[in-house]
Amino acid sequence: MPEAASAAATRATIGDSEFDRDTAVTPRAPGVYDLVLSAGWTIINAVNGGYLLAVLGRALGDALPHPDPFTISAHYLTASRPGPAVVRTETVRTGRTLSTGQASLFQYDDEGDEVERIRVLASYGDLGTLPDDVRTSAKPPAIPPLDQCFGPEDGPAPVEGSSAIADRLMLKLDPATLGWALGQPSGRGEMRAWFGLADGRDADPISLLLAVDALPPTAFELGLKGWVPTVELTAHVRCRPAPGPLRVSITTRNLAGGFLEEDAEVWDSADRLVAQSRQLARVRLG
Repeated sequence: MPEAASAAATRATIGDSEFDRDTAVTPRAPGVYDLVLSAGWTIINAVNGGYLLAVLGRALGDALPHPDPFTISAHYLTASRPGPAVVRTETVRTGRTLSTGQASLFQYDDEGDEVERIRVLASYGDLGTLPDDVRTSAKPPAIPPLDQCFGPEDGPAPVEGSSAIADRLMLKLDPATLGWALGQPSGRGEMRAWFGLADGRDADPISLLLAVDALPPTAFELGLKGWVPTVELTAHVRCRPAPGPLRVSITTRNLAGGFLEEDAEVWDSADRLVAQSRQLARVRLG
């Protein structure tokens, strides 16, 4: 296993990293949280969907009696933008091992009207109480070592489609999924990469919600360009990740009617499948 981008001279710990500051929510009233969506997590002008999911996941983690997201499903209703927002949560059910809640993120439009941006339904539990028994046929993705993969900083110009978020991630893409960046997309609908936060902060269940939606879209390797907005995203967090960089694999098998699915797997440095997701996204054809 290659050395983590633990290469960072100073590692941020959970709680003091930029990611934690930018996903922080401030309770205003029971179930109501104020926040500011940071421009640092945008792709072109769009706020990244994984970052938004992490913000809502943070609010639900405060509102519900259990600490960790087990499953969270989000419908992206309107495009979020950097700036003030409010999250309203509701506890749907509380049980001994799982609690279920819903949350919505709102912003104001140019006319001063409140607009709902995202609505989620989630079940939370305690990952630390799960049994160790694992029976799986899943295998970690075959990705070359970190020093044989490439990030935005390795190109002569910023990678197309990247923006402010690229400065906040340690993202090293498998060369086999980089044909799109060279004008030679493979057509296979695959994207694989080493993933971490640029300040060296180790992953936790909330940052896994970012990881499932932080790679360039598989549409690029299908020869398509432009924004690929998420319509719906469901993430499953399976266990707390071990320290070190993550490996993320995303595949698309079907593009039809201007929509495609992306199936993501996230693996930790201990070769454990720590998160999975599926999303439906819209693509621009032609």
